[in-house]
Amino acid sequence: MSLLSHKAPVLETLHLKVSDRCEDVYIGIWAGIAVTRHVRELELDLRFLCGNPVRFPSCLFCFDTLETLKLNYSSFHYNDGVRFVVESPSLKTLSISGGETYGKQNGGYVINVPSLQHLSIQMLKGGYEYCLIENAPELVDANIINVSHTTNETIKGSLESARRLSLDLSPLEIAYPTGMIFYQLVSLEMYTHKVAWWNLLTLMLDSSPKLQVLKLIDPKLVSDKKDMDPGKWNQPESVPECLVSHLETFVWTRPDWIREEEKEVARYILRNAQQLKKATFIIDPIEPKRLFRLAKRREMLNELPAVIMASKSCNLVVVESE
Repeated sequence: MSLLSHKAPVLETLHLKVSDRCEDVYIGIWAGIAVTRHVRELELDLRFLCGNPVRFPSCLFCFDTLETLKLNYSSFHYNDGVRFVVESPSLKTLSISGGETYGKQNGGYVINVPSLQHLSIQMLKGGYEYCLIENAPELVDANIINVSHTTNETIKGSLESARRLSLDLSPLEIAYPTGMIFYQLVSLEMYTHKVAWWNLLTLMLDSSPKLQVLKLIDPKLVSDKKDMDPGKWNQPESVPECLVSHLETFVWTRPDWIREEEKEVARYILRNAQQLKKATFIIDPIEPKRLFRLAKRREMLNELPAVIMASKSCNLVVVESE
């Protein structure tokens, strides 16, 4: 059944694949269908190789029944700035996943969605100059993964209302606005494979006074830290409020205890998290070809129980991943 012959008054989901071979008239027809059929979930797969401009009707991202919007890019060539404006009054979930981009760095997004609750932004590199989130007071959770320096500067100041954050960013590209506080943040997940990732952790601990759950994750197959000098970890000047009053759960998946800086992070949190109820370290089995790591791991496993923990009721757990 073709899309034009579909007579249902409401389309739950519409998935469009758009390339630079598509003519504007067809995009206009699809946009009209999305609006008149009250689409609730719209997914766009975009692949522009030649730089030919494709015009999207403004109504495509602004009609009042849209609740979920997914924008996916496999390849994008910028000649002139491509500016997406998202202003749907009922949008709750927004996912932006970028791919390879080429050309001028003058494209980006303006997101003005007071109803937004769930945000995911991944792989905004190259031609993306900005991602402005102007109004998201209802934001519950956000995943920000591998965005460029210029993009993350315009994203992070908009996440203050989030209750849960997942960050996979390079701290070498981050300079948070002075005085920015995540008053609502209770759960933080951070990936630890970027060089000097602990500097971002320090910023987040200092800026999240009500944080209750902290999860650190080192991806199993990727590490940007190898063979790179990250410098020394500088502990917070004073113990962050979240460690004194709120942090109850600490989970670290695949800690790299070859590095002294990462051991310092583990010791610091255990020594200063006064309300901590459970600290879990999830470790991978050591492969025979990496037995050199065994001594370092054994040394740290012996040291952890000896750390004088701020919380006398904390349950310290070390388990192997499955």
